[in-house]
Amino acid sequence: MIKLYGFSVSNYYNVVKAALLEKGLEFEEVFTRGSSDDDYRSKSPMGKVPCMEVEQGAISESQVALDYLEDAHPQPALYPADPFQRAKVREIMRVIELYLELPARRLYAEAFFGGRVSDETKQEVKPLLAKGMGAFTRVARFDPYLAGAEFTYADLVGAIHLPLIRDAHRTIYGEDPWAEVPQIKPFVGKVRERASMQQVMADYKAGLEAFLKQMKSGG
Repeated sequence: MIKLYGFSVSNYYNVVKAALLEKGLEFEEVFTRGSSDDDYRSKSPMGKVPCMEVEQGAISESQVALDYLEDAHPQPALYPADPFQRAKVREIMRVIELYLELPARRLYAEAFFGGRVSDETKQEVKPLLAKGMGAFTRVARFDPYLAGAEFTYADLVGAIHLPLIRDAHRTIYGEDPWAEVPQIKPFVGKVRERASMQQVMADYKAGLEAFLKQMKSGG
């Protein structure tokens, strides 16, 4: 059976988890927040989550895990068959991850976990997010899904990452980055109606509550 290492507060873990659910695959969740010990790093070289263990061995990095799932379990398909359209799906995913989620991640400590982010960091991140949102609106089609008429991995990535980015932006800057892109809200709502996403988000909320409680107790 597939083993998925990570924890439900991790958005990248949740992308892979949602993909496994969409594929209808049986899997075991193994709780870890990542580790630098030799055993875990033999599975995930950087000690990060998620990590996915299959019969032949371990796979790290969420994008690699998604590509493996599509190759090993092609139905239901979450990439288009056409090579160009498949590349466009990956393009949307990378724009979200590199130019929106990655800079927004620098705000998460203060936005979600009671930490502090320097004013300098906030000033650096804001224009990066604006530029990233501009790039996203150029590649996203919203027809009704991000890459067109068919549901793909890009929609899992978008529906999981974009709300976190929005919440961090609103908390830190007092502005809604979705205001000028009204298509995002109905898109996220549509994708989150799926059974896979409902399970992932329920587990995320429960995991976040437990995580914050543990932080407050000093655990």
